[in-house]
Amino acid sequence: MNIAANTIPFVDLSSQNRLLDTEIHAAINRVLDQGDFVMGEAVRSFEIAFAQACGVKHGIGVACGTDAIALGLQAAGIKPGDEVILPANTFVATLIGVMRTGATPVLVDCDPNTALIDLNAAATAITQRTRAIVPVHLYGQMVSPSALLELASTYDIIIFEDAAQAHLAECEGYRAGSVGVAAAYSFYPSKNLGAFGDGGMLVTRNDDIAQAAQTLRNYGAPRKYYHTEVGTNSRLDTIQAAVLLTKLPYLDGWNGDRYRIAQQYDTLLQPLAEFGIRPIQNQNGQGHVYHLYVIEVGETCHIDRDVLQATLNDHNIQTGIHYPLPCHLQPAYATLGYKEGSFPHAERLCRNILSLPMYPGMSESQVQRVVETIQMISVDNPAASAHSLLTR
Repeated sequence: MNIAANTIPFVDLSSQNRLLDTEIHAAINRVLDQGDFVMGEAVRSFEIAFAQACGVKHGIGVACGTDAIALGLQAAGIKPGDEVILPANTFVATLIGVMRTGATPVLVDCDPNTALIDLNAAATAITQRTRAIVPVHLYGQMVSPSALLELASTYDIIIFEDAAQAHLAECEGYRAGSVGVAAAYSFYPSKNLGAFGDGGMLVTRNDDIAQAAQTLRNYGAPRKYYHTEVGTNSRLDTIQAAVLLTKLPYLDGWNGDRYRIAQQYDTLLQPLAEFGIRPIQNQNGQGHVYHLYVIEVGETCHIDRDVLQATLNDHNIQTGIHYPLPCHLQPAYATLGYKEGSFPHAERLCRNILSLPMYPGMSESQVQRVVETIQMISVDNPAASAHSLLTR
């Protein structure tokens, strides 16, 4: 990554890679020496270690987080004709995973303060065909386990967690991945626990789901050349597992660093609330692992989100938008029948949210510079504010 010396990157993996350089090279070399590149020793070791970290019995490594959702739901018995509830404001992989089972996705709106799925809206969307709900633990914080369990019990549906952004997140005594029948994780490089490429995992305490997922990921074969299911080829590479296994002991510390950075952002941004800039609400306390730190540039702000992002970039501060278009307005999924206005909270957030730089090792002075620049652009700069008002 070629970053200018005075640039604050959106994500910076270089510091952790330098910290673990010797350990990671040694882990990769062990795989090279053993030659077990597919379903090797490091895969099984990492599956066991990560499942234990999540507080469940089984981990099944797969090629990516999307496969973890699709194969996990299929292993849990979701099939064509079933309905599965999920939030409209999530990465499209959640929707793709549901659709790959043949089930009908039923989208619902989000809580406007936390951006998490609105469980009251989910309850009103349940029909006789509803088999599952997929709560997305978005940005690093969990949907309330007690509320989820009450909903699932009341309507006799299963909970399948999308924990792709919530590695070791905690809420109400639960860790992400331990609430429902199973959960999906992604190890995309920028995640809190990231590989050197794609990777994913299904975690579950259920023996039958684990066995079914192990079969489905390996061509539908419970043993070599004996195929009992129509499966696929989706296996976590041994080299990626070795990298992840090396990083896993450091994850708690990295998450703690993210929380420290988030607290500093919260404090420094507080005076900007009266100008329409507010962080997405944390309802998990220290259990929030802050994969992303997201603010909303509200309608009362004198500058809009796009102008703010562009101007921050001009000041060498990189940001992101997660996500600029909700699932129901993506052109590829117009056939689901949703229209603009179907989910107003999700649509408003997609217009207004901005993800600020967030990564372990980010310094206090960098956080301060980010917030001071936001203030300069959105509050102290009449020219930028006037331009933004004209474009709204």
